[in-house]
Amino acid sequence: MITSKAISNGLRCMSTVGFIGLGNMGRHMAANLVSNGKDVVVYDVSSDAVNQLEGKGAKGAASPGEVAAQSNVLVTMVPSSPQVKEVYEGGVLANMKPGTLCIDSSTIDPSVSKSIASQVEKAGGLFYDAPVSGGVVAAENGALTFMVGGAEDKFSEVKSYLDMMGANVIYCGDNGNGLVVKLCNNMMLGASMVAAAETLNLGIRMGMDSQLLSDILSKSTARCWSIDTYNPVPGVLPGVPSSRDYEGGFGAALMLKDLGLAQGMADASSTTTQMGSLAKKIYEELCENTELAGKDFGVIFKDLSSK
Repeated sequence: MITSKAISNGLRCMSTVGFIGLGNMGRHMAANLVSNGKDVVVYDVSSDAVNQLEGKGAKGAASPGEVAAQSNVLVTMVPSSPQVKEVYEGGVLANMKPGTLCIDSSTIDPSVSKSIASQVEKAGGLFYDAPVSGGVVAAENGALTFMVGGAEDKFSEVKSYLDMMGANVIYCGDNGNGLVVKLCNNMMLGASMVAAAETLNLGIRMGMDSQLLSDILSKSTARCWSIDTYNPVPGVLPGVPSSRDYEGGFGAALMLKDLGLAQGMADASSTTTQMGSLAKKIYEELCENTELAGKDFGVIFKDLSSK
């Protein structure tokens, strides 16, 4: 006997993948789905972003609801909790097909993600939180790390899509757990970027060449991603945001948002996070400058070096 569940699974194998959110990360993720042979329908509040993906072979849509109506698999990648709620409650839930597999790669409050997961389930779909790590370069190269939360029995299917956009897809447990891991990661990342920027600024002011200093730190016990892969000093590494006036990366305002979410988890769990709290304060002060708030979060080096 062929069940409706089997039918929906079969449809997803041959389905159109919907993608909502074509920012610095999402546009590369959607493009990688297209390059892997998937039929992809996209939406973004920016018509230019939609047009760019259409030029790569995707089909544009006029709204999130229109994307949902055409898709059996739906990926969302938007900036924050309010946008995720708006996308789902303002169109996706009312238009999605039964059995739709929903994958949200946004970095949001885990409690909001769990609420959306419950609503998707009531609408007959499946929901996974799958935030990412690796930055814009990894998104472009299909080398992201995905941290996935949701029902384990469908993880292999979720992974089959995420493998087209990433190099590491890791199951973290129930809905919301992927976000817990991501926010812990970004709390540490924010703190390490501040430490890297302070260290490099100090060495340069003491007369060290920025390239030599970075090379040595990359081979020493201080080695970290903020030094050897995403160095915040302009000109040290080609292709990273610091070498293009901090454009096109992970915005300082988004880092502040994530640090705030991490502190929310810390408060809720009565966990002491002094470094995380201090990193949040430093980025709050940085983001008071609206010009810097829109730059990549490595702009903390520019801010420190100007003082």
